[in-house]
Amino acid sequence: MNDQGTATEPAAAAVAVPEAVAALGERGTQGRAGGRGAALAPVALVVAGGLSVQFGSAVAVLLMPKAGALGVVTLRLAVAALVLLVVCRPKLRGHSRADWGTVLAFGVAMGGMNTLFYQAADRIPLGAAVTLEVLGPLALSVFASRRLVNVVWAALALGGVLLLSGGGLDRLDPVGAAYALGAGVMWAAYIVFSARTGRRFPQADGLALALVVAAVLSLPLGVMESGSKLLVPSTLGLGAAVALLSSVLPYTLELMALRRLPAPTFAILMSLEPAIAATAGFLILDQALSTTDALAIALVIGASMGAVRSQVRGARKR
Repeated sequence: MNDQGTATEPAAAAVAVPEAVAALGERGTQGRAGGRGAALAPVALVVAGGLSVQFGSAVAVLLMPKAGALGVVTLRLAVAALVLLVVCRPKLRGHSRADWGTVLAFGVAMGGMNTLFYQAADRIPLGAAVTLEVLGPLALSVFASRRLVNVVWAALALGGVLLLSGGGLDRLDPVGAAYALGAGVMWAAYIVFSARTGRRFPQADGLALALVVAAVLSLPLGVMESGSKLLVPSTLGLGAAVALLSSVLPYTLELMALRRLPAPTFAILMSLEPAIAATAGFLILDQALSTTDALAIALVIGASMGAVRSQVRGARKR
């Protein structure tokens, strides 16, 4: 695994940080001339990564009655950290205090994002949780671009949220909705510190170290909630499956895709996450969507895509 840590998580797909857009876009343009088949291959990798993340989240919801939401977070982060430590073998020497401060902030954002999201998924449907969570990267994209047109996209996303909540978040579990919105805030912070970590650490070393930080922070919470339940073989097995589906596999697929795919295209594809999550919730968790819910998710997806395209156009003009 190589290149920047910004390319290794769906959060990077928001392309809200202009420096990340430029860096990834330069790499992505190198593969445009390879023909239709070559162009579709990285798209397939991104879609596969999205499917892996959201179906992994659905499996995590099934595991929650056994291990609890905090226990699932601990298992996911701990296993993912162990795998990436073995694969990346990051160097611990030669880094400045600022480097370690950045990776520490990255790990805190990652741990907070996962903890809050799984608390949300334990209380509200998966599609709704991801839809509310994606508002964080969308808001960051709007603020980073400073373009008036993005106010339209923000309003469209707000309309989707109002539809999803039925005019008030009480239609959803209000605590679950608050957790999802909090996860969105941490997702936005994740994007910022992911970009900074990617510039300071080679390959995926920063990501591996940040995962260790996140796992260490989540461990006391998971042990406090679940205790010895985390050591049950079946729970450990499902936890490892969640880690591989939701972290290790999508990290690898997205990193491979970004070597040949323009960052704007990557961002637009990742805007489909709420729809993929809703599909996973329906197939695995039997969480059916109403017509209103489907329309709400479509509005948020459209707003996210529009914000990305507007930002790219603005960057080209500058």
